[in-house]
Amino acid sequence: MEDLNHIMQQRRRKAAELIEAGINIYANDFRPDHKISELLAREAETGEGEPDPHAPAMTIAGRIMALRKFGKASFLHLQDESGRIQVYVKRDAVGADLYKIFKKLDIGDIAGFSGAMFKTRTGELSLHATDLKIITKTLRPLPEKFHGLTDKEIRYRQRYLDLIVNPESRDRFRARIEIIRMIREFLANRGFMEVETPMMQAIAGGATAKPFKTHHNALGLDLYLRIAPELYLKRLLVGGFDRVFEINRNFRNEGLSTRHNPEFTMLEFYQTYATYHDMMDLTEEMISWIASELHGSMLITYQGQEVNLSPPWKRMTMNEALVEVAGIPAEVVADPVKVITEAKTRGIKLPPGSGPGKARTELFELLVEEKLIDPTFITSYPTEISPLARRNKEHPEITDRFELFITGRELANAFSELNDPVDQRQRMEKQIENRGDDDEIFPELDEDFIRALEYGMPPAAGEGIGIDRLVMLLTNAASIRDVILFPHMRPGKQGHR
Repeated sequence: MEDLNHIMQQRRRKAAELIEAGINIYANDFRPDHKISELLAREAETGEGEPDPHAPAMTIAGRIMALRKFGKASFLHLQDESGRIQVYVKRDAVGADLYKIFKKLDIGDIAGFSGAMFKTRTGELSLHATDLKIITKTLRPLPEKFHGLTDKEIRYRQRYLDLIVNPESRDRFRARIEIIRMIREFLANRGFMEVETPMMQAIAGGATAKPFKTHHNALGLDLYLRIAPELYLKRLLVGGFDRVFEINRNFRNEGLSTRHNPEFTMLEFYQTYATYHDMMDLTEEMISWIASELHGSMLITYQGQEVNLSPPWKRMTMNEALVEVAGIPAEVVADPVKVITEAKTRGIKLPPGSGPGKARTELFELLVEEKLIDPTFITSYPTEISPLARRNKEHPEITDRFELFITGRELANAFSELNDPVDQRQRMEKQIENRGDDDEIFPELDEDFIRALEYGMPPAAGEGIGIDRLVMLLTNAASIRDVILFPHMRPGKQGHR
């Protein structure tokens, strides 16, 4: 800590000296003409040796990431959003007064330079500065060695430092932005309309999860940060919109892990006159297309595992997966009594009143999920655990629903939507009954949603895809915190030294 304090004192002293000399150390009158990437693109046409005196001057700005000061000449590496380039600063070229100011620059400072392009004797593309300006004087040094911030805790808490010094982090978040852009493009090209629905809701509905609770003073009303936008998006289908989607935040007051963040981004989309089979086809097409656009291939590597995203993707019922992947005998899976016994034998604690559907689901999560590496659609989820999904016509104990698994993780959940208001009311009432007493939330039936269904919702299918998990997959990120710019963290260390 003493070293840090000493460095900061030195920087503050330099800042004071510059201010005393009349230099604005937080200037806002410098305008770069070029991105560094534009200069790097000129490498082929730039010759070695002294720059051409008739060559046009290039003006760039960025953060100093490396600095070697000599008596009358210095080299530095300047970084902006687009790349990094070497700058050569010579006293005779910029003048003695400017060079004196330059000598007070440190690694991490933001500065602007103008000059012509040339290559050094070692062949490195460089800018030969003839003018310079201090734009922002920093008071705190970058992390040691300046080439990498390896402490994950600090990378998450101080993302600004992570983005400055770790190119792979910048690339990952650029990829995230591009993935979301491609999702919007894909859905818009298929007639989907992007909408926004409330994030504060009077009733926490659309999923089973513990919500965050707040209070609206003017209305005198308790509200919940939404756990899902589903019930509002379905209201839009009732209103006459045929294809809608929303990309936005959901909030669930639950645990933190490498796969879970209390605030996360979801894509939900709904299409009238469609079934869950249509959702499977669309999902397969969309994700494989995004992977191909992003990587130039549908073969990707995730944490050392090769994953093939090429269609068609495997499709299995939950019962088939329990037999083929988990190795449970088919007669046990099919028998309501035996499958409950099987679950209990394997140490699964079923809530009171649970039926065979809950037992099969718990066995699937325990024995199958993590083994599904290549994309696999698991279908025919039990009605018992699917309160918003349409019952299968031939087998009412299961629903027309799927979940998509890749690298052992659930990535998407979809189903043919239940639009029978009587059945929906009964299932929601059953869900509330099973939930029981809750000190933090009073389970409440969404009467307005039932009312909307009574006005008639067209047959439809809908789906939710976890954007954060999709970005993890496509950028080879081990933790959800690697793909969220500012993830929630437990209280802990705040400094970086």
